[in-house]
Amino acid sequence: MTHADDLLPEGLEDRLPPEAEAITRAMRACLDVLASHGYDRVRPPLVEFEKSLAGRMDGVQPRRMFRFVDPSSLRTLALRSDITPQIGRIAATSLVGAPRPLRLAYCGETTVIKADQLEPARERLQLGAELVGSDTVAAASEVVGLAVEALAAAGLSGISVDFTLPDLVDTLAEKAMPLAEGARDAVRRELDTKDAGGLVAAGGEAYLPLLYATGPFDDAVAKLREIDAGGALASRIAGLKQIAARIGNSARVTLDPTERHGFEYQSWFGFTLYAEGVRGALGRGGTYLIKGSDEAATGFSLYLDQLVGAVPAPAQRDAIYLPLGHDAQAAARLRAEGWRTIAQISDNEDPRALGCTHRLAGNEAVVL
Repeated sequence: MTHADDLLPEGLEDRLPPEAEAITRAMRACLDVLASHGYDRVRPPLVEFEKSLAGRMDGVQPRRMFRFVDPSSLRTLALRSDITPQIGRIAATSLVGAPRPLRLAYCGETTVIKADQLEPARERLQLGAELVGSDTVAAASEVVGLAVEALAAAGLSGISVDFTLPDLVDTLAEKAMPLAEGARDAVRRELDTKDAGGLVAAGGEAYLPLLYATGPFDDAVAKLREIDAGGALASRIAGLKQIAARIGNSARVTLDPTERHGFEYQSWFGFTLYAEGVRGALGRGGTYLIKGSDEAATGFSLYLDQLVGAVPAPAQRDAIYLPLGHDAQAAARLRAEGWRTIAQISDNEDPRALGCTHRLAGNEAVVL
């Protein structure tokens, strides 16, 4: 019987076998890919001073974090809602003297007070990589290719990458499509929501064609080139084409240049990752500036809880039942060979019910 106190809060859930095993295997596969490309893993703490977590990246919202007062320092602490700002702090402090570009990888839990309809989970396992010291096309190409390779290694198929240009409005508003400073936020918002009527009302009628420069990459970038007044986006378009070429046939590439959701701190380039069998986005990335040190960086984050059900279920390993008084050395040898062992604890156990396929008899495994 379930007691009310045993229920979990909204947005939180247990991951039971085999889901926990699937997430762990995917995590290991992704981290192995990052390590193979020279990304060294760091492990920042779950809790930091609120000001530090909120001060390294634009768009980080303290109101979404669980906050409390530290009894030692009497300063406000917060549970991290995003690990990327912590990587920025590490790069700007402990590793400020390390050679650039600095390649760092991470994996850990994040929490938010309140989720939204698009991302209802309040706790997520975030894994990612940050290339600190560069936000060039070459850096973006490496990071996008790395993200696709990591997802493929985790067992996902039908991977797609959706490009965006987070600074699109600011770039065009300077000269090509002039906008008053006060109108830019409204135009960004209406472009993001794809509201043509709202866009006109906000004074962004000239920006209407951008709503239709979306879809498969080649078609969408051709439409974007037609819109580009005076070549303001020429370098952006050239960069997008180089990044898409790096991806090649390893993923489907699309373009939505006005997408803003989830790109609060990205600069000129952003991307969202999707895969077959996964509802919603698996992760995001792009270029950004680390506040405080004003250092450019490029990176991505994956949310591994999202892929449960989309990756192949782990194969059930044969398990050997170890009776009371068994030969410990024989059991150790079998584990070294890759067997899973389950030791007997009491007389009334059923080896088959415990998932065993074999039994240790002397020094050998025999089928049950």
